Amino acid sequence: MSIRSSGRRTGAGAAALAIGASVLLVPTAAGTSHAEPLPPRPASSVDASLLHRSGTHVRARQGAPALPDDLSALSWLVADVGTGAVLAAHDAHRRLPPASTLKTLFALTALPHLPGSGRHTVTEAELDEVPDGSSTVGLSADHTYRVADLWRGVFLSSGNDAVHVLAAMNGGWDVTSAQMQAKARALGARDTTVVSPDGFDAEGQASSAFDLAVFGRTGLADPAFAEYAATADAQFPGGTLADGSPTWTYGIENTNRLVTGQDGLGRYPGIIGVKNGYTSQAGFTLIAAARRDGRTLLATVMNPQWGGANAVYEEARSLLDWGFAAAGHVDPVGSLAPPATPPAAPPATDPADPVVAGAVTPDRLHVGAPMLYGLSAAFLAAVAALAGTAVLRRRRTGS
Repeated sequence: MSIRSSGRRTGAGAAALAIGASVLLVPTAAGTSHAEPLPPRPASSVDASLLHRSGTHVRARQGAPALPDDLSALSWLVADVGTGAVLAAHDAHRRLPPASTLKTLFALTALPHLPGSGRHTVTEAELDEVPDGSSTVGLSADHTYRVADLWRGVFLSSGNDAVHVLAAMNGGWDVTSAQMQAKARALGARDTTVVSPDGFDAEGQASSAFDLAVFGRTGLADPAFAEYAATADAQFPGGTLADGSPTWTYGIENTNRLVTGQDGLGRYPGIIGVKNGYTSQAGFTLIAAARRDGRTLLATVMNPQWGGANAVYEEARSLLDWGFAAAGHVDPVGSLAPPATPPAAPPATDPADPVVAGAVTPDRLHVGAPMLYGLSAAFLAAVAALAGTAVLRRRRTGS
């Protein structure tokens, strides 16, 4: 702490005592003491607004690999699933049609209420609202299905018929839409507007690379979600008995080509899901996660502008490769973690204590008693030294 002289002084000793007493009452502001260095700032101090700015964001250290140069997506993001740290992103909060990647939010919302052990008999009414041109798994009215099979129809075949049936079981289309919207907000996914829970093109429906990453990360924490998302293929019932057991089956395959390795792409090493999508308005979209050497990374890619149907997978592959290679060489540019819990109300015994959300006032600084008295002693010593210097000057100059 530095003290500046203000010229001639009288009663220096009294002033020193007065100032020293005031130090005991007013905590010293952080960063003004040179007794010991302050601890490093935590990763959570990353500017939360950074990802809301347009452009590409990465905080590379020495030795970090260069970002892939073949990225054409309108929006993308790569993050560490374990910590939630966003390693790099481009236009992460740009609101775009999500296509069937929105089914991840549908699963987050409805899966806890509709475990796979249940049974359900499909009705004509539940299938009547499935839009023409939708991807379907092939449900038939008056057939009884195990709920686990319906969820495999959602995750593997991206079946809008399965979504409509499960939404009806969950309370209806509108109820499910409202629940999905509330779930997105609770997770801090504020770019998402839910109009059609299956992700089919609808006016006003949107999400973002950031929000999709939040949905993917949250889903992977649920073992049932994670199992469905990682399944490459399964047998689906074509005919069923009253208890839902199949009389005959046919094969279904995950439409995520990084999971199956179809169309010459090759299965991505360590892939664990999560969900792909396509509509004419959204283009190709993808949430992809992989685990390697004890780390799990997730990439979201929305609407590549060139490269055809495989571009979304190739760009996600490039981002995952970069993320694994960049371990320890980049600092986070944001976080997927949900918003912090609002601060608690002040204790009833101290009703006058001011509480301002997000603010730190001097009376709320956490300064321990030993540190406080240590700072006060140092301050008094410094003042006393200056006071002594002032007395010597008066004796020498006669001032």
